[in-house]
Amino acid sequence: MTRLGYQIPNFTYPDIGPADLYSVVARQAQEADRSGFDTVLVMDHFYQLPMIGPPEEYMLECYSLLSALARDTEHVRLSALVTGNTYRNPAVLAKTVTTLDIVSEGRAMLGIGAGWYELEHDAFGIEFGTFTERFEKLEEALQVIGPMLRGEQATLDGTWYRTNEAMNHPEPISAVPIMIGGGGERKTLRMVAQYADESNLICGDDEIARKLDALAGHCDALGRDRSEITVSKQTNCCIAPTHDEARADMLAFLDRRGMHTASMSDDDLAPWLDLVTWGDPDEVGEHFAAILATHDGLDGFTVNMIPNGFVEGRVELLGRTLAPLIA
Repeated sequence: MTRLGYQIPNFTYPDIGPADLYSVVARQAQEADRSGFDTVLVMDHFYQLPMIGPPEEYMLECYSLLSALARDTEHVRLSALVTGNTYRNPAVLAKTVTTLDIVSEGRAMLGIGAGWYELEHDAFGIEFGTFTERFEKLEEALQVIGPMLRGEQATLDGTWYRTNEAMNHPEPISAVPIMIGGGGERKTLRMVAQYADESNLICGDDEIARKLDALAGHCDALGRDRSEITVSKQTNCCIAPTHDEARADMLAFLDRRGMHTASMSDDDLAPWLDLVTWGDPDEVGEHFAAILATHDGLDGFTVNMIPNGFVEGRVELLGRTLAPLIA
């Protein structure tokens, strides 16, 4: 289960073109694999997300990429964070995840969510629908995917999906965990309690306790043992051997976003620097340890390193810093 996951959410790196891109991505996954991370995850999107960069920045198709990483890693589980349910027929998705489990020799995980990025739906001609419709689709999809990943035939006559004794041979090697991403307290966390093995929370640190309480309430209502569900929190980090190197990496990242940090005051920079947990190993370790100590029921983190994950050695440094906290 995911207690320390490394997410790769961006594929636009300084001076790296398509021909060299995979090697940089694979190196990050390999550093994670040998430094204590238990899972490597990539986004399931076709355009870059607005909070990270403009839509035309590089984005790789996640399941092709995960299958390649399966052959370049040995230990970590591999997953999308998270699969956009709207992008694929659920029975086809079950086959895709099963194939990932086969090629990785039992290391696949299904991370899934309802989908939300309207721009790429419109651009690719994929039906977006309403918020309610997307969650209805996700719930029906889980009723198809779950049985198929367990080696059962799936029959569903739903509003959005229909399957008729859909088979899945060969079966997965492992019991593929299902992670549902998001922090919606009424819909998302209820589906976690009903269908999933893991929850990946997207929320502020000050919201964690409320999300955990909401999940526990849904488990009680459904008769589910809350302790069966592993809960991680998605977060952002920039680590370097020294405080000054970490700050330099942060400023370089902001400059790549067009911010001209050399002309900004410390007061102007502070809100941007506060968006990411950054610093040397002691500073970063203290921050994550404090969150774990504060929130009983939070099992770990999925961490992305947008500012400097592409810098050789940074992912390994983060893994060696955080893994002892999770052990």
